Amino acid sequence: MLTVRNFRAALTAAAFGLLAGTAVAAEFERNIMTGGPTGTYVRIGRDIADLGKACGQTLNVVESAGSLENFVGVRNRKNTQFGIVQSDVLEYLKTFEANDPEVQQAVRGVRIMFPLYNEEVHVLARRDISSMKDLAGKKVAIGVKDSGTYLTASLMLDILQVKTGERVPLNPDQALPKLQSGEIDAFFYVAGAPAPLFAANAIDGAKFHLLAITEAPLLATYTPSKIEAGTYAFMDQPVDLVAVKAVLMTYDYDPKKNAYHRGSCTTVADFSSLILNGLGRLEESGHPKWKTVDLTALPPGWQVGSCVKLGLAIDYKPTCTAPAAAAPATDANEEYLNLLKQRLKK
Repeated sequence: MLTVRNFRAALTAAAFGLLAGTAVAAEFERNIMTGGPTGTYVRIGRDIADLGKACGQTLNVVESAGSLENFVGVRNRKNTQFGIVQSDVLEYLKTFEANDPEVQQAVRGVRIMFPLYNEEVHVLARRDISSMKDLAGKKVAIGVKDSGTYLTASLMLDILQVKTGERVPLNPDQALPKLQSGEIDAFFYVAGAPAPLFAANAIDGAKFHLLAITEAPLLATYTPSKIEAGTYAFMDQPVDLVAVKAVLMTYDYDPKKNAYHRGSCTTVADFSSLILNGLGRLEESGHPKWKTVDLTALPPGWQVGSCVKLGLAIDYKPTCTAPAAAAPATDANEEYLNLLKQRLKK
């Protein structure tokens, strides 16, 4: 069963600005916790940061191990107002850590900002492994500790009561070459399709395939989904599997508490407004997963933050400082020429 020893240790560490209430600097710092450098989370984070940049606000995109680290980061990390996590992280902590007061205190403070998209559960395996049950006795990479992949893989294997030969804590990008070399038999990767790891690497479809995930016990917990044929070069048939919802989380800041809470609440309200008003731009030029975002699809168990609702008000105006306009690329001398035309008219 998945443990959260590192999670508890992080909760007992010094809680920087959030708990200490340090003064806000002249330039208020904003951070979003995402994921690994090749994953969907970091690309979604950069899209959100681009909205802030257009408003004159800097949002730092912080790479991480994934969902559990992001959950802790929003709770305890200095100047970290946002994190992208899997919705089952909260359910796991509520259910399996119900008797831990420190964990439950952290759970009470976090809030959802927006539901994002479904993340497909990819299980890439050797061709002779035909189902999730066939992972019994096999060497399976399940992601590094504190990552969302680790959490979901552990939960799914436990739900199905599949006893693998070994659960190997490896990042998906580390697991892929080990699968190809025969060192492991399969690996989990929870990521919005198309996942760059599978799209950018040559994978032999004659040797490896994505496992179908259609077991009833999993369908009672996760959302049915499908990856269409051709999504990845090694796929010639669609695959039915399951997905977990990715959510943008924040903290329940109280602007009456101190300067840090006030600044963070304003940041949350500003970016709530920017994302809502910029959703069309995100769908057009951001990660393809933005096209599937349904802001009304709130996952069970999550509460919307009060600062989020503040930013969704019709009359709310983000505190933008417009960046300096760049000179037109087509004709930098247009103003000069117009002045000449005016002076030369006789």
